[in-house]
Amino acid sequence: MRWTALLAACGVVILCGQAGVARAQGGAAGSVYQRGADANDAGQPERIVAAAIAGLSKAESISARVRQLARVGDTVLKGSGRYVQQGTGHEQRFRLETRLSSDTETFDLLEVCDGLFFWNYRKLGMQPATVQRVDVQRVHEHLEKFALGPRGSDGPYVGGVQRMLTLVREWFRFTTATADDLDGMQVWTIEGSWHKPMLATILPGQAEAINGAAGITAADLPEGMPWSVRLAIGRRELFPFRIEWLAIPGPRPVTATTPEVVAVFELYDVQLGEPVDATAFVYKPAIDGLIDVTDQHLKDLAPPRQ
Repeated sequence: MRWTALLAACGVVILCGQAGVARAQGGAAGSVYQRGADANDAGQPERIVAAAIAGLSKAESISARVRQLARVGDTVLKGSGRYVQQGTGHEQRFRLETRLSSDTETFDLLEVCDGLFFWNYRKLGMQPATVQRVDVQRVHEHLEKFALGPRGSDGPYVGGVQRMLTLVREWFRFTTATADDLDGMQVWTIEGSWHKPMLATILPGQAEAINGAAGITAADLPEGMPWSVRLAIGRRELFPFRIEWLAIPGPRPVTATTPEVVAVFELYDVQLGEPVDATAFVYKPAIDGLIDVTDQHLKDLAPPRQ
């Protein structure tokens, strides 16, 4: 189902731990990200998330470690990795790599954008590895032709953390922003729930109930499907440090009524505006088994919501 692509694109989850951001000399973070404001008005949670995505696109460089945690049935997956990004506009490059492991299996993810192509490597347990490629220049031309987004970085339409957060914002609506503390760091805790028309499209068999006056509950969703999302965004930098997905775990039917955190994706030891090793963006996979998915990727692109 389409919702599984959301969790897959988000790397499926994280271990909570010490989070932090180091600023380059000269206050690089302050120049990249808008300052945090209060969240008293109804639209502020949405603006905070939108500003975080914009900040990722404009950052001169980002280097961070990744922690993940996911619950799939009775299986717990723990993971780690890194994220690096450099450049702005169409010169932007990024690399996201993570490894999730259970007691019996390992799941590897690698996404690299070298400016010419976006590479997507997956090795899921015992399944054969796959490598997909997207022509970034064609993505750029498509965005320009159909005016799908403002001029600037193609990251929100390609992959990496920008695409991850963009998908979250497309599918969920954010209604609360609470001043909070994350391991001694001031953050906004942003709560989001499904956009009903989107959810009805994903679950057409339940569309009438979803759009009805009573709606549905978390227990009515298929097993493993997230009910809501929670973000931790720095109040000063508006940098997205953590994404949590909440659901009622277990096979259906269930008696539980309160969603729990079932997946987490966290960026920590964050460095903004500091030099990044350019070799991180070099990727030369074997041609055998390579699949070009540019045409399908272009079909799936949609205008960002305002």
